[in-house]
Amino acid sequence: MPHFEFAKSSHSSGNGECVEVARNIPITVAVRDSKTPHGPILRVVPHTWTTFIRSLDSRRS
Repeated sequence: MPHFEFAKSSHSSGNGECVEVARNIPITVAVRDSKTPHGPILRVVPHTWTTFIRSLDSRRS
């Protein structure tokens, strides 16, 4: 099992409700809920993660 190095979102408001993302494994982006660090981990390929992030950015405009 890979060792993911998770980091909290830079948009975290400090209220404990945010996601953590690990990008230290070349073929996987891992995402988890910061409230349950030992809970499930969503794993996606980097291209899928980039597409997801871009879709969020386009909604802000």
